Amino acid sequence: MKRSTRRHVRVTALVSVALVLGSGTLTACGGSGDSGDDTEVVLVTHESFQVSDDVLARFTDETGYTVQVLRAGDAGVMVNQAVLSKDSPQGDVLFGVDNTLLSRALDEDVFEPYRASGLDRVPEALQVDAEQQRVTPVDTGDICVNYDREYFAEHDLDPPRTFDDLADPAYRDLLVVQDPATSSPGLGFLLATVAHYGEDGWQDYWSRLRENGVEVTEGWEVAYNERFSGAGDGDRPLVVSYASSPPAEVVYADRPEDEWPERAPTGVSTGTCFRQIEFAGLLAGAGNPEGGRALLDFLLTEDFQADLPLSMFVNPVREDTPLPEAFTRYGERIEDPETMAPAEVAEHREQWIDAWTSVVVR
Repeated sequence: MKRSTRRHVRVTALVSVALVLGSGTLTACGGSGDSGDDTEVVLVTHESFQVSDDVLARFTDETGYTVQVLRAGDAGVMVNQAVLSKDSPQGDVLFGVDNTLLSRALDEDVFEPYRASGLDRVPEALQVDAEQQRVTPVDTGDICVNYDREYFAEHDLDPPRTFDDLADPAYRDLLVVQDPATSSPGLGFLLATVAHYGEDGWQDYWSRLRENGVEVTEGWEVAYNERFSGAGDGDRPLVVSYASSPPAEVVYADRPEDEWPERAPTGVSTGTCFRQIEFAGLLAGAGNPEGGRALLDFLLTEDFQADLPLSMFVNPVREDTPLPEAFTRYGERIEDPETMAPAEVAEHREQWIDAWTSVVVR
């Protein structure tokens, strides 16, 4: 039986990201970014930012600062806005720039250095700007192929586990991916294949996927909610999504916790993953730098980090953060994801996207 189409909280982080960085509209949760109020901290972020009200209230109780959230569309637009407004920043702290876009912000001197309290509890591998301390890692997520358990059970077929599996004729016409020119998970999956196969092999791999019937959509929402059989009425049982999508499928399935299933309806192909890291930083020229530093400290506290898994369906970076049962029971822990240095992404991103387009789309 088909499950009804639905979204989880993470959807707006995953829908098509304009990586050809253009203009965007900055929307506020009340007020202007230039309030002149030194008891207010302005947080500039992407449209998927979610945090529990009581967590932000705790920050106010502890520091005396209130948080005004300005949402700047998707991550690509948010970074572009920060670059264009760097001489007169829209806020005090920027949250949500990930390792695929980080070099652009760093090269444009968007951030002012600050070492956040609590950074000693964050693995060194996630501190990619440790020398200059311009950004603070806040959360991680893994872009991975997800599969529809029901489809593979009905067809007596083992789901794919690796990149090579996806090009096997057994999985012909089953995979849907996103265009890396317009989608954050699409870009992450492309980078994963570049990292895995290297410069001499990744284009050949995508040629094999094309011959095996891979489908391409502009963004995550269409791929996951419309084309993926595990979430709606689509006919593709394989989709590029996140390792945290299966827990979200359970949590947002409109059933009480005591009726949760033994397993999530979707699974993760753990050998197809790319690690994303989201960062926050103090904007250079911030109107309230002291409040901004206090907020950066707070982003690494137990309260904020513990709220991340079920508010934005991402992994906390603080090592001693307990994970909720839904996350550990239905999620996958990716032990060895593909990774890539932000500087390498910045140097080759457009070249790789153009080459991918030539191989897969044209």
